[in-house]
Amino acid sequence: MFRFEHIDILYALILVPALTLVFAAMLIWRKKALKRFGDWLIVQRMVPAISRSRMIFKFALLMLGYISLIIALANPQTGSKLVEGERKGIDLMIALDVSTSMLAQDIKPDRLTRAKQAISKLIDKLGNDRIGMVVFAGNAYVQLPITTDHAAAKMFLESVNTDIVPTQGTEIGEAIELASESFDDETHSRAIIVITDGENHDDNALKVTKSVAEKGIYVYTIGMGLTDGTPIPEYNKYGRQTGYKKDREGHTVITKLNEEMLSDIAAAGDGIYVRANNTQAGLSKVFDEINKLEKTEFESKMFSDYESRFQYFIALSLFFVLFEILVFERRSKRLSKINLFQR
Repeated sequence: MFRFEHIDILYALILVPALTLVFAAMLIWRKKALKRFGDWLIVQRMVPAISRSRMIFKFALLMLGYISLIIALANPQTGSKLVEGERKGIDLMIALDVSTSMLAQDIKPDRLTRAKQAISKLIDKLGNDRIGMVVFAGNAYVQLPITTDHAAAKMFLESVNTDIVPTQGTEIGEAIELASESFDDETHSRAIIVITDGENHDDNALKVTKSVAEKGIYVYTIGMGLTDGTPIPEYNKYGRQTGYKKDREGHTVITKLNEEMLSDIAAAGDGIYVRANNTQAGLSKVFDEINKLEKTEFESKMFSDYESRFQYFIALSLFFVLFEILVFERRSKRLSKINLFQR
């Protein structure tokens, strides 16, 4: 099993393409500057000791050293053995609305982004609890099967957007039913958290919720949005807002939080309803209620005895940096006849 202990540090690798572009621009500028002195071929003969290929080679060594250093700081680790153990916790399924109305900006930066941020913070608090995720709009799909791998849960959460479900709408009943079917053990304490603006496009959400509650599954709801209503922004393929969604008659579509529907669903599921706002997303209050449920034991398999491998990448980084220092931009007189580096 391979993992990075500090995976967020890998974002620093974004600098590699940026620095490469800056270096390429510098080479182009340098060439243009030298051309000002006259014909390029004549200028090259006047400064024969400067090797453009060596400059590129030295830059590549520095980049390789930088990449190795970042990987070392992220601390790659390998798990040496798989062990089984007993853990106590609850099974939790998140049903997240990804319809276009979740792009509304009455909750900043928008409903969906705020919901994802709250879920990410929730995952950090789970402890031994297992988590899964269902995404829904006009249809519902399992985004993440129930798991104890919280790192994987965050990874799957990052990929969630409004394009992930092709059919638009808000089928809350279908999402609750699919979430209930995703639990793999009826002996565990089970709960479903539905995160949506409540603009339901089906009539069986309450019926489904009551049926799910009879199986001992609790259903909680979180309303994303404000009751005043707000337009739904539309974006082009470059992510720039082009306007607001309109109906067939050309009127701007207004999306409103349906608190009554979400309150009724929570009541039918023996849970609670919480409305999100611009200061809090409501998941903490819901999770506090879920934590009151009885924790049940379940078997889990995990890799243990992780060993750090950062030292290999530190050594590699030092090698590239030292090699770069030993390579000079100017050619050696003794080696001037050896054409290893072409201009």
